[in-house]
Amino acid sequence: MTRIRIETLLVPGPAGTIEVLADLPAAPRGVALVCHPHPLFGGANTNKVTYTLARAYAELGYAALRPNFRGVGQSAGRHDHGEGETEDMLALLAWARGRWGEGELALAGFSFGAYVQTRVVGRLPGPPRHLTLVGLPHGLALGSGKQYDTPLLPETLPALLIHGEHDDIAPLARVFDWARPQTRPVVVIPGADHFFHGKLALIKTLVQRDHAAGR
Repeated sequence: MTRIRIETLLVPGPAGTIEVLADLPAAPRGVALVCHPHPLFGGANTNKVTYTLARAYAELGYAALRPNFRGVGQSAGRHDHGEGETEDMLALLAWARGRWGEGELALAGFSFGAYVQTRVVGRLPGPPRHLTLVGLPHGLALGSGKQYDTPLLPETLPALLIHGEHDDIAPLARVFDWARPQTRPVVVIPGADHFFHGKLALIKTLVQRDHAAGR
């Protein structure tokens, strides 16, 4: 079993401090950035799905970073509907490269965090080694009063899409609407709701198995 220690970091960002929980193995192979659900609805880096994703990547050898979005915890700024959050994540990745070097990069997000990661991918100079999107809220207003359309991913970039069969917050049908024109498979967990109660161990297994298959 990989020993993981958790470190709290305060990283400078475009709007001020970004508070980060880092799940760290002894010798990181690279960086995994894991984003939490919507901050206007209680989302934070301690969310159970976010923690599960981070632990999955940390056990794979990544320095798994769980930042708080703007206005959450000690992170400065105000919620910016994905715009400023994308800038913050890019700044955090640049900082992380300075600390852990140019190793492998993995991205993961849950709910609003998954939406942000689809935006981050489009701004990277190169594709990540692995991408996991859980409970993607395609086509929802996400607290802004306007509908967000999730960006399509680059055609050559594989992605693990995990969704609950009974998700009543981010309906499964909308995820299929987003995935269909890209011919992207969606892994549907039977009986799961948006928060994957009782299904967290399965999420970890799916992430680690998919990562291993890509080697």
